[in-house]
Amino acid sequence: MKLKKILALLLALCLIVTAAAACGDGKKGEKLKVATSPDFAPMAFVDTSKQGQEQYVGFDMMLARYIAEEMGMELEIMPMSFDACTTAVSMGTVDMAISGFSWRQDREDGFNLSDFYYPGDNESDQVVIVRKEDEGKYTKAEDFNGVKVGAQTSSLQESLCQEQLPGCEIVVVGDLGTALLQLKKGDFDAMAVAKGQADVFMSNDSDVALSGFQFEVDEKYTANVIVLKKGNDDLTKKVNDILKKAYDAGVYGEWYDEAKEQAMSATAQEVTIEDETSSGEEGTEGGESSQLESE
Repeated sequence: MKLKKILALLLALCLIVTAAAACGDGKKGEKLKVATSPDFAPMAFVDTSKQGQEQYVGFDMMLARYIAEEMGMELEIMPMSFDACTTAVSMGTVDMAISGFSWRQDREDGFNLSDFYYPGDNESDQVVIVRKEDEGKYTKAEDFNGVKVGAQTSSLQESLCQEQLPGCEIVVVGDLGTALLQLKKGDFDAMAVAKGQADVFMSNDSDVALSGFQFEVDEKYTANVIVLKKGNDDLTKKVNDILKKAYDAGVYGEWYDEAKEQAMSATAQEVTIEDETSSGEEGTEGGESSQLESE
């Protein structure tokens, strides 16, 4: 009788240990919730030929899947506006935000930031695009005096405009897909974007061209970071370890080339997400308000 009780206790103990292992570093069966703004090719956008979670593609989405796989977790990509991504991290609605974030002091102060990861020239080269008829019109900072320049709110491009184009009138935009339409319509004269985004826009739209001006980018802005909740040091360490593994494996260049190729395909689409959080109310999920087809 005692032997049966001992065996039962040992079996129960084994089950507890097994369950604990499943919920340990690997967190098998648990979801890794990642916020992203899918209006930023080649980093994050939508492939309309795919369904469900697989439709979210781009460099950042490859990285998100890599991190989830390394952690033994199921990835849940949560699309939302760029502003809402960091709000969702603060609220704990998501575990992290991967959406082409550059290092900034205010982000360092308000969040845990991962080590850098390197998506090709998407951060190291920052440019200004214009309508085709204005190609080459703006070649130096003084040329932008009194010129309306669109830049995504809270973005590196907005900061660069403030620092290097002091004479311009910055027009803050919520997402890049809609902003491109605004540029073409004449709501502003130029738009500051990452070079990778500019390449995608120009590849798919002959009405858009480079202005002739390129920003000087400090080395600290030439890579991206993942945004995590302040104080979440354990998860940050795990992410940093995985980023190092990806860097050592040399996959960043391969991912970036693949992402740019995807972004220029007929089924690529940059999707604007409007949600309650971006309008100052609680909540992080919303629907599509407009779409810009990349074709």
